[in-house]
Amino acid sequence: MSGARVALWRPWARRREALPGFGLAMGLTLAILCLVVLIPLSAVFAMSAGMGWERFVAVGFEPRVMAAYRLSFGGALLAAAINGLAGLVVAWVLVRYDFPGRRMIDAMVDLPFALPTAVAGIALTTLYAPTGWLGGLLEPWGIKVAYTPVGVVVAMVFIGLPFVVRTVEPVLEELDDELEEAAESLGASRWQTVRMVIVPAILPALTTGMALAFARGVGEYGSVIFIAGNLPGISEIAPLLIVTRLEQYDTAGATAIATVMLVLSFVLLLLINLLQRWRAARHTAD
Repeated sequence: MSGARVALWRPWARRREALPGFGLAMGLTLAILCLVVLIPLSAVFAMSAGMGWERFVAVGFEPRVMAAYRLSFGGALLAAAINGLAGLVVAWVLVRYDFPGRRMIDAMVDLPFALPTAVAGIALTTLYAPTGWLGGLLEPWGIKVAYTPVGVVVAMVFIGLPFVVRTVEPVLEELDDELEEAAESLGASRWQTVRMVIVPAILPALTTGMALAFARGVGEYGSVIFIAGNLPGISEIAPLLIVTRLEQYDTAGATAIATVMLVLSFVLLLLINLLQRWRAARHTAD
């Protein structure tokens, strides 16, 4: 049988030739994913399954826990939306303009990555507390940030901004200026150029960055608990409830809450990925 027919009947043959050691690399990849991701997550499901359905529902969906879900997921979604706009502006300035101090600002974007979350939480609490620099200015206007759900969103914005900036920045750097010049030469206004040329090009990266910021915000703990106030039913996040149950040696209750968060996070991220694929397919068809 000729080589062409072998490639036809065995499509993986060419992949094996193009990537030496593919079988070993794939085996290591699956082993690492199983050890780091699949087995721990399976353990969470297995422990929660041993509770029984009635107790699982009673623990995982009690009013206090539902309020924590709403704050964690709702706050993460709002913070991701804010980071989508703010991160796009920051990335645009860093890519399109050259100014004194640009390297310093570029380095500051990564600060939430390197800063311990507890330090970030203490710093934000000190800043936005009623006696803090910003909190003292907002207090006469009746705006309270620290120890409220607003503080939770502020902390989530702080830790999620770098994801959007670093995801969008490479796409903006690779975006050809000639496309914008061509749009302007055809009579497009600046807003039309942004809406019809720039936004479609960066939208997949922007969506990915927002999804990463959302995922980080949902699971954030250290930088949130200090500024949240942790009032049950008001400013209490779901990860705090998990830690509280573990401190009370209620492992089953903690795994029940963790399972609900895991399923909700997976569903939301799956919807985001499907939306990205739909947009990509629509853009290719156009």
